[in-house]
Amino acid sequence: MTNLLHITPRPCDRVEILGRAVSEPSQGAPLYLERISAGFPSPADDYIETALDLNTYLVRNPAATFMVKVSGDSMTGAGINDGDILVVDRSGEPAHGKIVVAVLDGELTVKRLLLKDGQAVLAPENPRYRPITVGAEQDLHVWGVVSGVVRRL
Repeated sequence: MTNLLHITPRPCDRVEILGRAVSEPSQGAPLYLERISAGFPSPADDYIETALDLNTYLVRNPAATFMVKVSGDSMTGAGINDGDILVVDRSGEPAHGKIVVAVLDGELTVKRLLLKDGQAVLAPENPRYRPITVGAEQDLHVWGVVSGVVRRL
């Protein structure tokens, strides 16, 4: 586990790096064959297909995957809420349309990466915030690509 890193970014959001994703083998939780209805449950759906290991399900590259905690509401339209934990793959390809954790001028943020005419735009998913067009004089590094969201209800 790495040390907790905290950089204070723009007021619209904050990302805290919690550490590497857990990659130790586990027995996993039971995975049921049938999908669960959001309406009335079916009493016949008692068959367990296999165990679900959340590491296997959420982590593609354990050596390059980290968990980060989000603070702020700039990405609510993408299903990323204040307090969520993001699964971030540092080996992922930062392509147009991907949600990324980026370092812009030394500040960590999570935004959707848009590439237009050779220029990078960090776009929020909340109409209350404006996209950030990255200027030539700014320092942008994509720290990793978001591959999942973990949230407690």
